[in-house]
Amino acid sequence: MSGPLLGVFGIAVMFTALFVLRIPAGFTMAIVGFCGIAYATSWTAALGMIGAEIWNIFSGYGLTVIPMFILVGEFVHHAGYNDSLYHATNRWFGHRRGGLAITTILASAAFSAISGSNTATAATMSSVAIPAMKKYKYHAILNAGSVAAGSTLGVLIPPSIVLVVYGIYTGQSIGKLFFGNIIPSILATALIAATVFVICRRHPDWGPAAERSSWKARFQALPEALDILFLFGVIMVALFTGLVTATEAAAVSCTLGLMICLVRRKLSWEGFLSAVGDTVRISCMVFMIIAGAVIFGRFLALTRLPFEAAGWIGSLAMPREILLILILACYIVGGCIMDALAFLLISLPIFYPLVVGMGYDPIWFGQVVTIVTTMGSIMPPIGICCYIVASMSENIPLSEVFRGAFYYIPAYLLTLALLMLFPYATVLILSNLVR
Repeated sequence: MSGPLLGVFGIAVMFTALFVLRIPAGFTMAIVGFCGIAYATSWTAALGMIGAEIWNIFSGYGLTVIPMFILVGEFVHHAGYNDSLYHATNRWFGHRRGGLAITTILASAAFSAISGSNTATAATMSSVAIPAMKKYKYHAILNAGSVAAGSTLGVLIPPSIVLVVYGIYTGQSIGKLFFGNIIPSILATALIAATVFVICRRHPDWGPAAERSSWKARFQALPEALDILFLFGVIMVALFTGLVTATEAAAVSCTLGLMICLVRRKLSWEGFLSAVGDTVRISCMVFMIIAGAVIFGRFLALTRLPFEAAGWIGSLAMPREILLILILACYIVGGCIMDALAFLLISLPIFYPLVVGMGYDPIWFGQVVTIVTTMGSIMPPIGICCYIVASMSENIPLSEVFRGAFYYIPAYLLTLALLMLFPYATVLILSNLVR
């Protein structure tokens, strides 16, 4: 079997194991990649090669940024800041038609600024927002759809774990990726929130207005919500000024986040232990995906499939914009059928060299890929955020959650179009300022 053909066969086996045998993505990539390397070389060579690759990846301090950013998000979650954020935004926007849905999206954005995970945001906001919207007789489609769409911001808004992994894998500055993501995050959040206005204009009975809060009550709800914005601001300012590296910024955010939770007396000993335990579990899952992707990527490189595919695509007599759209279409499909982070790491060895070779900026491409793969978390058949929302909401079937989430897809597509039309104004203008 020729090299590229062996790579195609390995990809087919991997997807079969994912969807038929239901083996987790990290283990699937590791097993198929190792067996493929052993077939192409020998078992002894495969063991030596994989051992060296894994050591090179995990022996450095760069990956410590992942568990630390996850830990600060878990501190905030177990301290109950999700309730505080929802309460504060509800005071300001809940009195408008569809206000609770907008509240959910804005609170999700604020929680995402620390959490960095869409699944964590989906789980925490589902427990808070869905009962509140049921109380005011929100339609199930608007109720569940706003929670699912808001939770996708967990991957998009810094400190995004996907952007961290992208930066580590491609050798790009995490600080530049975070700052390049600010405008796209604001655009996506604003357009998703604006979608609620459009829905309520067409279906006024879907989002009844709640009672109006007094100005005194609005300002009284702000202090704890401002804690999260302060913590996010410290991280971004430290990275922007170059005073600290991304790893040091993550360590500072952990320390500062824990101090804020303790000073506010919001984090119990049991909550602290749960935060640490959840961090270990999530970090192990992410590291296993990274390890599996490294092994599988080494296998693909050995078969020369990425280089052959890049050469073939590059030889097509098509404008580079059309090629980029085709690549992004692959990311949309891939994000629909498997975990976004796993598919990102599988595809980067194939598409990243091609995209950079076509002249696209790697920081800009990281933002575009993050948005596109994030869409997959609310699209069938996988749509992990929709599954989480459905599992945590009584009497709202999965089909209704997916229907609600589909209303927000145009917001993501419009954000993506703006990034492609104005790459400097949306991404590079801020990322280029980072030292």
